Amino acid sequence: MHNLRSLDALRAFVEAGSVSQAALRLGRTQPQVGRLLAALEADLGFALFNRENRRLSLTAEGARFYAQAERVLAGHDGLQRLAAGIRAGQNDRHLRVLTAPQVASIILGPALRVMAARVPEFTALVDTRIRLDAEAVVEQEHFDLGVTVLPIEHPRLKVEPVCTVEAVVVMRRDHPLALLPEVGLAELVAHDLVVTHPRSMLRQGLEHHCREAGLTPRPRFEASNGAVVCQMAALGLGAALSDPFVALSTPAPELTMRPFAASIPLPYGLFFPAWQPRPAVVDQFAALVVETALREAAALRRAP
Repeated sequence: MHNLRSLDALRAFVEAGSVSQAALRLGRTQPQVGRLLAALEADLGFALFNRENRRLSLTAEGARFYAQAERVLAGHDGLQRLAAGIRAGQNDRHLRVLTAPQVASIILGPALRVMAARVPEFTALVDTRIRLDAEAVVEQEHFDLGVTVLPIEHPRLKVEPVCTVEAVVVMRRDHPLALLPEVGLAELVAHDLVVTHPRSMLRQGLEHHCREAGLTPRPRFEASNGAVVCQMAALGLGAALSDPFVALSTPAPELTMRPFAASIPLPYGLFFPAWQPRPAVVDQFAALVVETALREAAALRRAP
């Protein structure tokens, strides 16, 4: 129906913002890219682009198509990386790990260091994603194991729970709540809040506790990324609920955290592709990740 060159041209156009910049990115001429886009549009049978003053922008249908096309291209990119690794002679001691940024620094870093010392031939590609979507992982990704906040559910993924951490309250060091050894719900909602997006476990947990207690939170700022929420709290824009691993991995010296009296559990787990055998090196590294995660979770519970 359509070839990868046309899809590559579409991705370059969307990411670069214009046909001319897409051509530069692809190492092609502007007319060549224009022909690839026109051929793709004709092949699909519906309008991908709005054309105004000789400028192109995606139609609603084009944006919908591109969302799926990007997943196809990501899968192709993964195959190319796999093929390159095989050509380079990578053996079964090379792993590709999918995870969130905060896990990479808090949990994976120590596990990678130990694994590298124990297995001299060990190599790894750590691919960090803000959000791990089960469908995209299963359909398009080549990976050996992943680490994420649960749930992540799909019949083709094998999921193994690892540990659970509790949400904490984060704020600037000079915030009034920083004087408390533990922050209660009523104390938290008495202040301006920086909140995560409405679908997040933190936001839903906060709203659940507020409904149960008959309290009304005061969200003043919102961000889709937990690390950005922590950074905004460190700037003094308000208090916030946070995953403690996110808070610990946020480079903000003015940020401090306190236990939250109302429980919002955040379970972490490993996931593996059920469609392929699990080499011994995967089990070996997974055991180190579990060991590190349990140690870090225990340290959080002991923290004053």
